[in-house]
Amino acid sequence: MTLQIKPEGHLDFMALGALVLRLDPGLRPFHTARDFEAHVSGGEYNCAANLSDCFQLKTGIASAMVDYPLGDLIRRSVRSMGVTPLYKDFDHNGVTGPNMATVFSDRGQGVRPPVVFYNRSNEAAAALKPGDFNWQEIFSRGIRWFHSGGIFAALSETTGEVIIEAMKAAREAGTVTSFDLNYREKLWNLRGGPEKARDVFHRIVEQADVLVGNEEDLQMGLGIKGPSVTQKEHSSLDPETFLSMIDDVRQRYPRMKVVATTLRDVSSTNRHRWSAAAWIHGESLVAPVCELDVLDRVGGGDGFASGLFYGLLSGQSPENALRTGWAHGALLTTFPGDTTMANREQVQAFAAGGSARIQR
Repeated sequence: MTLQIKPEGHLDFMALGALVLRLDPGLRPFHTARDFEAHVSGGEYNCAANLSDCFQLKTGIASAMVDYPLGDLIRRSVRSMGVTPLYKDFDHNGVTGPNMATVFSDRGQGVRPPVVFYNRSNEAAAALKPGDFNWQEIFSRGIRWFHSGGIFAALSETTGEVIIEAMKAAREAGTVTSFDLNYREKLWNLRGGPEKARDVFHRIVEQADVLVGNEEDLQMGLGIKGPSVTQKEHSSLDPETFLSMIDDVRQRYPRMKVVATTLRDVSSTNRHRWSAAAWIHGESLVAPVCELDVLDRVGGGDGFASGLFYGLLSGQSPENALRTGWAHGALLTTFPGDTTMANREQVQAFAAGGSARIQR
């Protein structure tokens, strides 16, 4: 079974997820910070932004929006990345919300790891529910690829149902569907832990053609058997354990056509060895290993996913699609913020074995 991708459409790619504001103090830990960079982010949005800005595809984001200054800031950023918005609007009461979520994430340095925590209280995106978007009308315009992820699914009792509603409409319209498991323990602990996550994810992944997730995501999010996520003896760059889990994924989800993950061996916050592995149309593939000097690791996984999606959307071979994802994810870690600053030529050069020599 191979992906049946429409040759053209009103949009090449539509994502569904929460838009968030990430406050980044850079190298300073939060308790000493006085200044912050503001990055607009969201696991699902990042893919839409990357595909638009770097790969020049027509993309959109379905999300919640609040009419207050932080919402205005996010709106402007979405427009600047060339992403078409589809918003469910919420009125802010001037005091308690509803709000656009804030994610606090410093970069760490050397032996000091990054620190991430959230303020998602009264988040507008968590209030999204089935019926808020007319998916039949949206997909009737012609959309080639639809994507969502596990962070959005974890926000409330209704957000996972919105994903399922959208994916069913996408399938009826002949749109490819993808899901990034992105299991986040802090979020799911508020909603019943791994058992709740598995129930929600199972019903979503039944509708998906493409799945992104590492060994821990597959175990914690889907209950796929594998090595202990806390006591792994094999190398983090060894793809065999991940690839061995694919058979269980295929048996449980027979419509699945692509399963992919990044592979990362972390020596320090700023020194990583980076690779990727995928099962695409029945073929197991592994990307090369490269050494990364990491500026900001947040968003690297979304960079990989969006590069992989671009490769598949543009008709690349499975091997080249994986290398495109691997290359774009690697480049994204060299930029501040969660979304790309690379261009397609840089990605293609690195994927083909390019170097860091100056380009004249």
